[in-house]
Amino acid sequence: MNRIVLGLFAALSGCAQPPPAPKLGPPKFFVGDPYQSGGEWRYPRVFNGYDVTGLATVLPDDAPAVTADNEAYDPEALAAASPVLQLPAIVTVTNLVNGYSMDVRVNDRGPDNPGRVLAVTPRVARLLNFPAGGIVEVEVVLKPQETAALDDALGQGPKLAAAPVAGVQAQALAPPGSAQPAGPSQDLAPDDTAGPAATVQLSGDITVYPPSPGPLFVQVPGFGRERDAAMTMEEALYGFPAEVVPTFDGSRVLYAVNAGPYTSVQDADTALSRILARGITDAAIIVR
Repeated sequence: MNRIVLGLFAALSGCAQPPPAPKLGPPKFFVGDPYQSGGEWRYPRVFNGYDVTGLATVLPDDAPAVTADNEAYDPEALAAASPVLQLPAIVTVTNLVNGYSMDVRVNDRGPDNPGRVLAVTPRVARLLNFPAGGIVEVEVVLKPQETAALDDALGQGPKLAAAPVAGVQAQALAPPGSAQPAGPSQDLAPDDTAGPAATVQLSGDITVYPPSPGPLFVQVPGFGRERDAAMTMEEALYGFPAEVVPTFDGSRVLYAVNAGPYTSVQDADTALSRILARGITDAAIIVR
């Protein structure tokens, strides 16, 4: 009897079929509807300007095989995932802890953690020298002209082409906004593989700025030009070390509420979770 059961099990196992492979098409321009992730709503849109600080992480080994803009996921691509940017987009990512900076293509949605502003491929993490834990303070700046050119071209359905394999070189520069170099050039070990690129090909070159890590804050933005609403939110954050701060959106001064400072990722994550649990939306971890 046992032999019959085992034989039947083996026959059924042999009939099992693997799940169908995801269907790839030409890369596409993608924004998408608002969605909920990690207990917080995300609102993707087309950005003309985007300059944020926060915490970045590394895309997991089990990342989806197809990105949100229809590319095959490649852990060796110079690519990243954003919760809100139009796809694809070209951004400059700077590791604020060591000053390493490079351009990458954002082609997917993520990460799910509301305390993370970006997730990068393992290759990007290596080039920017992310720490062993994979979480680091970053600045993410949209390159609007390159992004617009790429998105316009994708409307015509271009083919993906491999980016050229290039040595990774670094030049030490002064902080953004300064014209004076900060020090001599530096060579970094080249990466010998290249991921796919669409129309705008990325070199993998590293620029080195002076490190500029800072304390972490949980920011609740979006209170317009009047301080009153922001001060009401500050009162709602009773128990947190919070203050109303002016912010600049590129054309006008607005007000936000910052809770902090926090000197560790764990403390900032805990504060963010507690703030979200109070029903306060749109809170995010920033570096200041």
